[in-house]
Amino acid sequence: MPATSPGEVTQLLHAWSQGDTAALEALIPLVYGDLRKRARYCMARERPDHSMQTSDLVNEAYLRLVGSKPVGWESRQHFFAIAARLMRQILVEHARSRRQLKRGGGVRQVPLDEGLLVCREQERGLLALDEALTALAANDERKSKVVELRVFGGLSMQETAKVLKVSPQTVRRDWRLAKAWLFREISQSADEGA
Repeated sequence: MPATSPGEVTQLLHAWSQGDTAALEALIPLVYGDLRKRARYCMARERPDHSMQTSDLVNEAYLRLVGSKPVGWESRQHFFAIAARLMRQILVEHARSRRQLKRGGGVRQVPLDEGLLVCREQERGLLALDEALTALAANDERKSKVVELRVFGGLSMQETAKVLKVSPQTVRRDWRLAKAWLFREISQSADEGA
């Protein structure tokens, strides 16, 4: 497949925003590889036996992107920023639903083996990160977006800077401060839960 320019993707996004379904059909093959790469990036942080596969995550994100109300796409980066947010939401929803199923609702409880405990810890970690990111967004939305784009979107510092319309130095500073803030927040939550 020939390489496409970000401008071509942006033009197709604008046309799709205007209701051109042919633009959406032309857009999908151009962005699918990047969506898949970003989904693989997200899934690499999940437990090895995760019940959701990369293709499941891509497909669910795609369905939500296409099925949502029309978005006034600004650029290719804006599209991938929204996709990153959707992938985060999908993984968090999946972890929450698994957590509810594990509570059993009347099902007889059995002892857990060590492997299941590791899985549970990873799910708790994702939920703790989501809660901490939500708290960070209440204090500093840009820093929260930097983390979301970097962790769930797999964007580089430069790509993140373009999406947020700030300098790469600002992104580096926000990234460093957000990581410290999140570490402190998650550590405090873990201490309170212990």
